[in-house]
This record gives sequence, C-alpha cells and structure tokens, in this order.
Amino acid sequence: IHTLHTAGVTTYTEIGPDATLTPLTASTVEDSDGVAAIATLRAGRPEPQQVLAAVGELHARGRRVDWEAFFGGRPGQSVSVDLPTYAFQRDRYWLDVTEAAADAAGLGLTPTDHPILGATLDLADGEQTLFTSRLSLRTHPWLADHTVAGTTLLPGTGFVELAALAGERLGCPRVEELTLSAPLVLPERDGVRIQLAVGEADGAGRRVVYVYARPDGGDETPGAVAKARPWTALAKGVLAPATGTGTAADGLPVWPPTGASEVPLDGVYDRLAAQEYAYGPAFQGLRRVWRGDGEIYAEVALPEEQRADAGRYVL
Repeated sequence: IHTLHTAGVTTYTEIGPDATLTPLTASTVEDSDGVAAIATLRAGRPEPQQVLAAVGELHARGRRVDWEAFFGGRPGQSVSVDLPTYAFQRDRYWLDVTEAAADAAGLGLTPTDHPILGATLDLADGEQTLFTSRLSLRTHPWLADHTVAGTTLLPGTGFVELAALAGERLGCPRVEELTLSAPLVLPERDGVRIQLAVGEADGAGRRVVYVYARPDGGDETPGAVAKARPWTALAKGVLAPATGTGTAADGLPVWPPTGASEVPLDGVYDRLAAQEYAYGPAFQGLRRVWRGDGEIYAEVALPEEQRADAGRYVL
C-alpha cells in the first residue's frame, strides 16, 4: 500500500469474500485525504447489490467502467436526475397572519366604517370629538407603495382624507385649512396610532382639528407610554361648513375646467423617482393634469384592487 500510495494511487478496490482489507487500507496511509478503499463484497449484503454499489462508486470517482460488459450486451439507458441546488431549498405554503381590526362598538367607541380612520368618541365634556385609528404595513399594505427617500410615509392627501372624514361626521365637510408640521412615518414592523381631535364649532360653524400620532411597541401601561412615546403633533387645520358657492367641494360644472391647459405627463413617475419619490402601482393613478389660473386639476384612476381599501383619494 505504501509503495502504491507513493506512486500516486488513491483508489483501492478489494476483491474477495469480505471487506477485511478495506478499513485497513485507509489507516495504513498516513495522509489519507482523497484516498478511497472500496469493497466489492461485504458479509451480510447481497452480492449483486454490493458489486453494483462498488462499481457505481468507482465510476463516481472518475474510474473507467465497461458498462457494455456490465449490462451483458443489453443496451444501457442513461437517466438524468435534477438535484436541488441547496440541501434545504423548499417552498413555503403557510398563510401570513393578518391583523384583524378590533370591534370598536365593544370598546365603547363608534365605528366609522372607513378603511383608514377606525372609530370616533364624543368626549364627556362636550368640547371635543376624538377620532382614532391605527395604521401599519400589515393592515394597509398598499401604503408601502408610497416612499420618499427610502422611507414609507402616509401621503399628504391621506391627512386631507382624515380631516375631511372627521368634518363630514360633524357637519363641516370643507377642509378650509390644513398645515402639516411633521410626516407620518410607517415602520416596517409594528404600527402607528393616530388621533384626530376636533374642537367645538365657533360662531361661523368652523372647527379646529389636530392630528397626532404615536408608534406602537414597548410597555403599554399608560404612564410608561406617555413618558417613553409621547404623542407627536403632525397637522393642524380648520374645518368649515359647506358654502354651496360652486367651489370644488360642490363639484365642477365643466370638465376639463374651462380655460385650463393640459400638462404633458410623459415620464412623470420616472422624473419623480429620480427625485426619490418612489410611487408603486397603488399610487400611479395619475392620468391627466390641467393648469388653470393659480390652480391645478388632476384626473386620477385608482387601481381596481385598491378601491376597497384606499379611501377616496381627496386631491
């Protein structure tokens, strides 16, 4: 064995009634890396099966096998079998668990039946009406299609939608003023809680509205939450009664608006992406735009699969 190993032999085949010499061969060679000892017969195993295994192993190590002689003159058949590229490659069939909205009525709140704003509550002092909700990418996955500089944000029109809904419930459907002071960032995990606080109506029927948000997570006891995650003021606005003077809230008598000129939209989403405004399919509904005297009019088509869950897209 030492002489053969020095000559470069690395594969040894034992032909005999048992595998007595096979385990001794590898142990005899000091540097046994790459050395294989193969037995053609083993005690307790059927001879044809063991011989076939030995021949197959010799073939796998690159040794020439006379397959025509092996098959006794019968034509052999080559079969190709695809092997997995990775030992643990698999398909996943589990359904993702979705977050179900809580029963607002069972919690003492009034449901709004709106996909974004969840429930409302008239405070006992009669001075404010509170609207509450919770947003996350699991409950509202279409919001992931709106990112700015790599961060998922609630669109500015989403704030208008929230304010308009609160105003409709309180007889002030016109958003007369709305100033955004901070963006609403949607994290990859967990969610964000939202509150709209609407004040009492003044002599002209106007109401002040405030929008607040706070992230989920951590200790949820009231004192700990208030200290660790205070509410952040996102927007402030004014809600007013409908005027009935032919404004946009009452509809346009002619469409497209008279005197407005159409703006070309070729490559508009590519240009926005270059400025780090990444709009996915749910936010690529802009179809036509007209520019008037100090005003811009837009025509938007909402994808069918998003209509049931995307609010009204106030513009």
